[in-house]
Amino acid sequence: MNAQKKQRPYYSGKQKWHTLKAQVVVDYLSGMIICTAFDKGRKHDFRIFKGSQLPTQLEQLWVADRGYQGIAKFHAYRCTPVKKSRKRSLSKAERQFNRQLAQVRITVEHTFRKLKIFRILSERYRNRRKRFGLRFNLIAGLLNYELTHSN
Repeated sequence: MNAQKKQRPYYSGKQKWHTLKAQVVVDYLSGMIICTAFDKGRKHDFRIFKGSQLPTQLEQLWVADRGYQGIAKFHAYRCTPVKKSRKRSLSKAERQFNRQLAQVRITVEHTFRKLKIFRILSERYRNRRKRFGLRFNLIAGLLNYELTHSN
């Protein structure tokens, strides 16, 4: 098989790099990483979500970013930011809702910051692609251990 054909699924047109994607589910109260999913860099976030079959509870509230606009079909209790359309801007109430949602999501962003300290997400991953998930899960385990034993 041609080397270009092997690399094509990993090429992200947005970042102009060969990338891998990681999806993280974080508990809001504790900041612990509950589960992870991985895929090739070319795949959209929501498609990774649909294919990952993450464990869900019906009464669980999900807060996601703008990449997960279609999550309403899969889960009843979900919150995603309101997008502005080309024809109209957001109202004051919609902007206020987005701001409050961002305050809730900051726990997730802090978890991403902790993952980026290990440079697995912030820089190019130069090791074997098959081992990306294993290494990412090990780092997630270290972060969870640190959160539980940080007294």
